[in-house]
Amino acid sequence: MTNLLPDWTQFTLKEKIGQMIVVRTSGYLFDHQIRYPVWEASNYQLSNWLETLNLGGIILLGGSAAELLLRTKQLQQWSKNPLFIAADIEEGVGQRFSGATWFPPPMALGEIAKYDLPLAIKYAYKMGEVTAKEALAIGINWILSPIVDVNNNPDNPVINIRSFGDNSKAVGELAKAFIEGAKNYPALTTAKHFPGHGDTNNDSHLDLPIISHHNERLEQLELVPFQAAINANVDSVMTAHLLINAWDKDNPATLSKTILTGKLREKLGFKGLIVTDALIMGGVGKLANSQEIAVKAVEAGADILLMPDDPEIAINAVYDAVETGRLTTERIDESLQRIWQAKQKLFNHQQDNSSIYQLSQKEDREIVKNVLRSSLKHSDNLPLKVNIETPKRNLIVVDDILNADFLDRQMPAFTIPNLLGYQLQLVDQNTFNHVLEDDRETLLQIFLRGNPFRGSAGFNEISKNLYYKLLKKSIVKALIIYGSPYILDWFQTEMSLDIPWVFSYGQMAESQGIACQKLFNLSVSELNAMSHNLGDVFI
Repeated sequence: MTNLLPDWTQFTLKEKIGQMIVVRTSGYLFDHQIRYPVWEASNYQLSNWLETLNLGGIILLGGSAAELLLRTKQLQQWSKNPLFIAADIEEGVGQRFSGATWFPPPMALGEIAKYDLPLAIKYAYKMGEVTAKEALAIGINWILSPIVDVNNNPDNPVINIRSFGDNSKAVGELAKAFIEGAKNYPALTTAKHFPGHGDTNNDSHLDLPIISHHNERLEQLELVPFQAAINANVDSVMTAHLLINAWDKDNPATLSKTILTGKLREKLGFKGLIVTDALIMGGVGKLANSQEIAVKAVEAGADILLMPDDPEIAINAVYDAVETGRLTTERIDESLQRIWQAKQKLFNHQQDNSSIYQLSQKEDREIVKNVLRSSLKHSDNLPLKVNIETPKRNLIVVDDILNADFLDRQMPAFTIPNLLGYQLQLVDQNTFNHVLEDDRETLLQIFLRGNPFRGSAGFNEISKNLYYKLLKKSIVKALIIYGSPYILDWFQTEMSLDIPWVFSYGQMAESQGIACQKLFNLSVSELNAMSHNLGDVFI
């Protein structure tokens, strides 16, 4: 960008409040591609908002990385003032926008840190650097990462492997390294979700989790990585929709002045942007009407209101609160000063970092493979011996077939077993019951991890019972799990596994290829001889 920022002090009050709003829209260029119309504005609606409301930013989801380069330029052209353009790219740009580099979940780095913290820190630094480089290459300037929640609850359905792990000191070290790596480029970073969403067993996208720990525990565990991120000069902190009884029995953190101003600003000394988690989430959305939620978040200390139900209603609600004396103009100006300081980092320079050729470079993909190899787990009784003549099936179980973007016909989880004589059977946890009817020798591959809106950290009691029955038939000859180590823990403790198994934190093609290669003990030359399409997964 070459835009120089205007003088925000000349904005009207409503224009100032507009800068405090970030709305969500689709990364796709055309309206007919919108996947979540309840949350994602149409092009007409969005261009109108940008023209009339002076919105501060956009959060994007969907589209290829190449398409994003066009989309972000379009959005900046529609806006009167330079925009924050944000994305939840916790696992690299390729996690959300195909074609870019997709890293394994952060917990893979936490796994490496258990035996080699310096190596894990090195990888976290590179992850931050590559993510920032690729984000700017396609016009994203605000990275909503790293997650610094300490995931010390295996039943956590929403943080799970998105966290670096359950060791607060290691989480802080890895988050700090990510932030420092990202500093090589003028992009904003975000520590989330304050004051810590790791020890919950329900999802704040759906309901309001309650944390009942005492103050000493919170300060000695949950706050440690946030302090590390602040010391590393993280640009922003995202709030959590959590009720912290020890600090505020009435208001979730997002709406609590005691927590956002008292703890985050005054006690931890954070001077950057405070951004709410999405205000349409059930963790706050069920507590009051959208007007009251917007006002209370600003009262609490938030500078950015992320995804209010309706931006115009939110702006008018905050405006009316100033007019009636509930909020002051000084309070709004405090947020504008912080917003402009952040935007100066992004826009007050002549360099244009956008270039599609910055994406998915060979050395960056090699880092991904090294992280996957270093965090891989497996049994001692490898490799799996394959009888080519025996009828076999490759049973792949995913959480939801309609949301399994990491799989297609050419993925290694399909192609490698197929070349070894396995016939594919693809099911999800809703269509799993009929797999017991087949008595062929089975390679069981499970793709399962915690994710927002799922409501559970893994499989339910029905699917657990089916796994019991399947393994008791003694037809499962090998197991690969992609995603959550807590699923592996269940199989090891409940099923007393005595079959060859491999576990990988990632679910992408590289992860599948490395896991299958380990299970079958295949060399790169063997794989290339079997199929020329597989070479780049390993080399």
